[in-house]
Amino acid sequence: MARPRRERQPKIKEKPEFEQKLVDLARVTRVTRGGKRLSFRALVVIGDKKGKVSYGVAKGKDVTIAVAKAVEQAKKRMIKISLTKNGSFPYEVRIKFKSAYILLKPAPSGTGVKAGGPVRIVLDLAGVENVVAKMMGKSANKINYVMATYQALKELPKLKTEKKDNEKENKNSQKDTRNKTQDTEDTENNQKPISNNKK
Repeated sequence: MARPRRERQPKIKEKPEFEQKLVDLARVTRVTRGGKRLSFRALVVIGDKKGKVSYGVAKGKDVTIAVAKAVEQAKKRMIKISLTKNGSFPYEVRIKFKSAYILLKPAPSGTGVKAGGPVRIVLDLAGVENVVAKMMGKSANKINYVMATYQALKELPKLKTEKKDNEKENKNSQKDTRNKTQDTEDTENNQKPISNNKK
């Protein structure tokens, strides 16, 4: 009797939580008494294209080990950025990190991501749809530009919350002045002498 064949169920691959891109891979040597030790340094950027983005730099004896370490490091420093309705920035951002200097300008819908090099990778994985970026520094190091872009995106929600806090403080100060004027008027009315019209 021939055994009935079992139908193999196709394996469904689960989509990873974050997309990752290898920005830079370099061979690094360390000189010791025994000689030179070779290792690899990986720069990885991860993001979900919905506002979350991060980066990681790590070393390992193998490329896969270095990339895995960099991804784990990136997950620990993940940030969430706030974008406008058309997927751009609310205002212009200029930031300098070491010798890297970048400019990020908001753009109308339909512009796309006009950026080059490592800055474009970070913005794409962050979910930015319309932006104009320019690398104006003298640095040729990709790590510096990735870290500069990360710092610029990290400052966006801080500046937004600061504006909200200032608006709240102004509203509270206006309320306090109104309450003070009302209190002074009430005290003045209470202090007026009552005239008795008795004849």
